[in-house]
Amino acid sequence: MKGSFIIAGTDTNIGKTVLSALYMSVREDLSYWKPIQSGLEGETDSIVVRRISECKPERVLPEAYRLSRPLSPHLSARLDGVEIDPKQLLLPKQSGLIIETAGGVLVPINENLLQIDLMKTWALPVVIAARSSLGTINHSLLTIEALRKRDISIAGLVMIGEVNEENEKAVGYYGGIEIIGRIPPVPIMNKESLVAIYHEYFRTLTF
Repeated sequence: MKGSFIIAGTDTNIGKTVLSALYMSVREDLSYWKPIQSGLEGETDSIVVRRISECKPERVLPEAYRLSRPLSPHLSARLDGVEIDPKQLLLPKQSGLIIETAGGVLVPINENLLQIDLMKTWALPVVIAARSSLGTINHSLLTIEALRKRDISIAGLVMIGEVNEENEKAVGYYGGIEIIGRIPPVPIMNKESLVAIYHEYFRTLTF
């Protein structure tokens, strides 16, 4: 799984999908996988990544589970009459894979499994997506602590939203973590704008 990594958020609707699209836009050697899609109304995350990054269809892997309601996977699956089997969530056998998680790291997958338990079995470095606004310090530090408690490698953290240097400094200092990028608001979200953001605000991943 050389070159593969996980993108996990500190909360829901953080911007994990946009961050995934950014890496897909600047790295032709990467593929994208959203193991569990909760919510099928409108565009799914896989469709958004493909549209924004303008990548070839084969670079976006099919989801293992497509659940109809935009809820925590354990609840969305239950309402759909589906049982999520961890065996269906084993990593595809290929290198250069972005895995976008469902929600935050402690989101329940089924009655016996949390998202972070899956991340532990995948044994890949994690890029944390965090909002830049009020509340991010607490959410980010809790996420960092949960990952470290389970000896899950953290590659760094990306701030998403209006630039807030004080929040950024606090998360970096108290979390003992590197802020490897930021995604500010842009008028038009497309491949060109994301590539420009990457070159201005991001540090190159080294794995």
